[in-house]
Amino acid sequence: METVTNVDNRDIRQRELVPPDKLSEMRATVVGVGAIGRQAAIQLAAIGVPKLLLVDFDRVAPENLAPQGFSESDLGKLKVDAVADMCRSINGSIEVTTAPRKFMSMQFTGGVLMCCVDSIAVRESIFNTAGRRADLFVDGRMSAEYLRVLTVGDTQSAEYYQTTLFAASEAYRGSCTGKSTIYCANIAAGMMVAQVAKWLRGCDIDKDVDLNLLTNEIGAK
Repeated sequence: METVTNVDNRDIRQRELVPPDKLSEMRATVVGVGAIGRQAAIQLAAIGVPKLLLVDFDRVAPENLAPQGFSESDLGKLKVDAVADMCRSINGSIEVTTAPRKFMSMQFTGGVLMCCVDSIAVRESIFNTAGRRADLFVDGRMSAEYLRVLTVGDTQSAEYYQTTLFAASEAYRGSCTGKSTIYCANIAAGMMVAQVAKWLRGCDIDKDVDLNLLTNEIGAK
């Protein structure tokens, strides 16, 4: 069997959905590469994002294997390094930079910002210090089999997003890290990347989408 080595047409089936000219100019930052963030980074690499920054200070632990999709050989590694290796194996031309630390807003210089952290307080801090400077800000949230994706691309959606930053005591859905599943994380990441694709095409974006996999209920605004 002949080995195929030319990857020039790796994106041929998505070009009408993810415009190559705009994609080639895109850079993305993923903050938090656990359950949702790892899947989002992998999908961004697969569609052909040329520049990707991964930010996370954590290391891969046994409890991360099932819900986050890391391999057993990743145990003990920095999550950003493990995810970067996976992204490079998927897309050899991608430029991946890793930051094994907490997010530093002053070093954010623009582009798409994907927020995949597990704390409302951290989300609020990231949005207030850097989110408004992003070309597109996408926030992925998950608890067990419930997910929510919020996208900010203009003043109206920014004002709406502020209303979702409720106090921890009001988080009736539960902690993002208390219960998690890789299938829910994959769907959340897919929805986040779909918002990016719609933005690249110039389509209207959804400022708030939530999905309950247990009850098959979905809502969008």
